[in-house]
Amino acid sequence: MDINIIGVPLFYGCDRKGVDLSPNTLRENGIINIIEKHNHKVYDLGNIYVPAVSEKNKYSHSNKMKYLKEIVDVNTNLAHQVYTSINSGNFPLIIGGDHALGLGSLRGANRKYSKLAVVWIDAHGDINTHETTPSGNVHGMPLAAAMGIGHNDLTNTYYHGVNVNPENVFLIAARDLDKGETQLIKDKNINLYTTNTIKELGIEKVMEDVISKLKSKDIDAVHLSFDIDCLDSNLVPGTGTPVCEGIELSHGKYALKALLETNLICSLDFVELNTKLDSSQQTLNICLELMDWISKHL
Repeated sequence: MDINIIGVPLFYGCDRKGVDLSPNTLRENGIINIIEKHNHKVYDLGNIYVPAVSEKNKYSHSNKMKYLKEIVDVNTNLAHQVYTSINSGNFPLIIGGDHALGLGSLRGANRKYSKLAVVWIDAHGDINTHETTPSGNVHGMPLAAAMGIGHNDLTNTYYHGVNVNPENVFLIAARDLDKGETQLIKDKNINLYTTNTIKELGIEKVMEDVISKLKSKDIDAVHLSFDIDCLDSNLVPGTGTPVCEGIELSHGKYALKALLETNLICSLDFVELNTKLDSSQQTLNICLELMDWISKHL
């Protein structure tokens, strides 16, 4: 497989520096060699340009969302890069950076595949809007925006038109949902599999259900977005919003393998490694292990 690595050194979505360093840190620690040993050809497309903005100006374009214009600009460029990659028959692997980049990767994939499904593996829902956000951090909004829900600047990023159907969205390993997100999940009939669900049913049953539903739907492809904070906070201290009682590494691997082996996945995000919070490199090592696992099953 021809894989395009697209780095997005973005911290504006989470408003916490360190996560912007991870694309280059992963490169420096051999991510390309890890992928290529599984008989893939890697084309490293470098990093999406992220402009420097003073912290005092983070509310310059919205009093409810931090760094709005910069995040929209970065995601517009990312979306086109992802669209171009898929259109060329390649597989875009987007490495972050914070999860605000998920809007760009989704918009790019959705331009190519109008009937796109999304699997979002994350401790959080990322379906807040400017009206429901408790923090103003846009990394909590990309999935809502990709469904056409939220502020116009986000929902119209890259192009006006087709949005992801909420009923084709699958949230896995969520356990830290805000009130507005919980209501949206109910109102829009979003498929939710919390950490408690995984513990009660087992990851095998959960993934069997997810894949059965994906295959029963009228979809063209699936975008997979993996936030490392889906894992328990004891495993990944080097992430900006760790949450306890997360899934085990073996559960994360099982979910990734099951999804990748469907041959439905057209693009993949890997986000929220914060190297400044990872003093022992424990989180980095887990990320490299997961990259090896993903590459093996692509």
